[in-house]
Amino acid sequence: MKYLLLFAVLFVAYMLWRNARVTDERETRSRRPPPPADPQEMVSCPVCGLHLPRSEAVPGQRGILYCSNEHRLRADG
Repeated sequence: MKYLLLFAVLFVAYMLWRNARVTDERETRSRRPPPPADPQEMVSCPVCGLHLPRSEAVPGQRGILYCSNEHRLRADG
C-alpha cells in the first residue's frame, strides 16, 4: 500500500513539473519578436547617390526623388 501512495505522490509531482515546463515554453514562444517588415523599394538620390526607401524620399519636378528638400532645391533650382 505504501508503494502505491509513493507512486501517486511521484506521479503528481511529475505532472506538476511537466505542466510548469510546458507553460514556460508557451510563454517563451509568445515573447518572440515580430517578424521583420517586408522589404521596401529603394531609390537613389541623383545629387549625392544616397539610397533610401521610396517612402522617405522627397519628390521633385518630373517625378525625380531626392533624399532631402535641400537636394531637391539644389537640383530643381
